Amino acid sequence: MSAQTFAQKALARAAGLPNTQVGQVVDARPDWVLSHDNTAAIAGIFKAIGVERVVIPERMVVTLDHAVPAPNAQHARNHAETRAFVAAQGARHFFEAGRGICHQVLSEEAVVLPGQMILGADSHTTHFGWLGAFGAGVGRTEVAALWATGELWLRVPESLRVQVVGALAVGITVKDACLHLIGRLGADGGLYRSVEFSGPALTGLSLESRMVIPNMMAEFGAKNAYLPPDEAVFAYLAERQGRRSAAPLAEREAALREHALYPDEGAAYAGTHTLDLSAIPLTVAVPHSVDNAHPLAELAGRRVQQAFIGTCTNGRLEDLAAAAEVVRGRRVAQGTRLLVVPASSEVYAEAMERGYVQTLLQAGAMIGVPGCGPCMGNHMGILAPGEACISSANRNFKGRMGQPDAQIYLASPGVVAASAITGVITDPRELL
Repeated sequence: MSAQTFAQKALARAAGLPNTQVGQVVDARPDWVLSHDNTAAIAGIFKAIGVERVVIPERMVVTLDHAVPAPNAQHARNHAETRAFVAAQGARHFFEAGRGICHQVLSEEAVVLPGQMILGADSHTTHFGWLGAFGAGVGRTEVAALWATGELWLRVPESLRVQVVGALAVGITVKDACLHLIGRLGADGGLYRSVEFSGPALTGLSLESRMVIPNMMAEFGAKNAYLPPDEAVFAYLAERQGRRSAAPLAEREAALREHALYPDEGAAYAGTHTLDLSAIPLTVAVPHSVDNAHPLAELAGRRVQQAFIGTCTNGRLEDLAAAAEVVRGRRVAQGTRLLVVPASSEVYAEAMERGYVQTLLQAGAMIGVPGCGPCMGNHMGILAPGEACISSANRNFKGRMGQPDAQIYLASPGVVAASAITGVITDPRELL
């Protein structure tokens, strides 16, 4: 048998095969099928094909997170239909509005585990690669088909290897590294590829920072992304499994370790790249493309009317901590507004306990309900024509935040916070 990449192994496991070959089409049975506010629309497709009962209710995961609380009557109806559908179908996991963003919540709840496959009606399902899981976004019709059959045809993707070396300089984050990588290789550089990260530098990153990497690879065109799970990942998940399992901690960790998948030495990759963290500058993506990335020094001083910290990319505790450190003792600039939306209720509660929320409020920030917030332009921070927003989100497409005649810049939470204080794109190290 030839050496296998992570993607080959993950798809072999999901299809019940001993191995797979690149380009092979398999009948995959994912461990989890994810949907969110789009559940009601998918349910309409599901019923239109003549099916009444979901065959995998125990593998359904549903969150309400994209427009919470409901901003209008249409979203309210959508949420009501979703609640009714998951109750009727007996979905195993349903997370109500306010719990947080699906990718963050499923990580916190230790639903998705190393070596598993999750297919979701959300493009950033690649997020779960931080756990060593195969996460991929699929369409609404595909989710309806999964509900009806429990299976989906998937083509085994080619794999790219990204060797991560070095260490980030003070003030530089993994978000900068991801924007730099996408800028270097292009937004389609990983198109339908399994982007598999490796290298000694990964173990030096916090778990929250690791989450940023596979999440951002959706903007690289990746089918999925993968980081090799280590003892820190196993300990994180085992502790959280303990909330619903009486098994000893060591036993839980051993089970996670046993189920994890790692690529073989000598596996064939379509390309190999090196990402040297020590060479990464503060980086900002300029409208209207994620790969339009530039060193912040080239953009400093550009006016922004809105600054947004949050999303499944950068709405976690360490992100709020970085923002609070920058704004402490300062006030948001006149004519600029700062929106902060924690990625989950757990993040929100911890940020309150540590005083980050109070610090942000004292600086003039607005705090939103845990969820996606203004990221997709539903509500909570839609821009006016001609305005510019600097955001910790993952996308800056034209019209992404609800206004086609606005500009969206992407940056790390520290840069966003500093820019809110000055009203222009700013290096946070200048304030600290």
